[in-house]
Amino acid sequence: MKQSLNIALKEWAITCRALRDNRQIVLLRKGGILEARNGFQIAHDRFLLFPTYLHQSLPQVKTDVHHWFEAATVEPAKIIINTACEVTDIIKLKSRAQMTAIDDYHIWTQPLIDLRFDYKPQNPLFLLLVRAYQLDKDVIIDNTPRHAGCKSWVAITDAISTGGAIPTMPDEQFDEMRQRILTALA
Repeated sequence: MKQSLNIALKEWAITCRALRDNRQIVLLRKGGILEARNGFQIAHDRFLLFPTYLHQSLPQVKTDVHHWFEAATVEPAKIIINTACEVTDIIKLKSRAQMTAIDDYHIWTQPLIDLRFDYKPQNPLFLLLVRAYQLDKDVIIDNTPRHAGCKSWVAITDAISTGGAIPTMPDEQFDEMRQRILTALA
């Protein structure tokens, strides 16, 4: 992990929590409407997580994580950054059956999976396997207009230190979960 990062991936707050609390090690990405013409680009293999609230949907996450859900009608003025991630694998998904095969390893319901596959079907859907790191302290930043909108990557004005970050999951547990997912997807 780099000593500091100034790029963040916008993701539902509940998914950020699932990564930080070891409920999952996967992210599902196709891109936002303001992405490049070719859709979501894997431009950064190390990034901070920028939690978002507005488009989260309780019916699109499994009931075992409903207690983590924070409903919101607007994005908060301040954002808490407390997790960094490192991409270990990038899998271009070919079918819904692949997601069904790893159903135990993520928090999303079938309607969300269908929505992601059906949205701009000409663009590929990617499953990212990520290693999450808990920052040594929460960093609170202003949620500025430049962070707004449907985009995947946002720049953080002042780089955030990741020097004291620790993996959220022991190496053996991460390696085992990663291997089970890769095997199920094969």
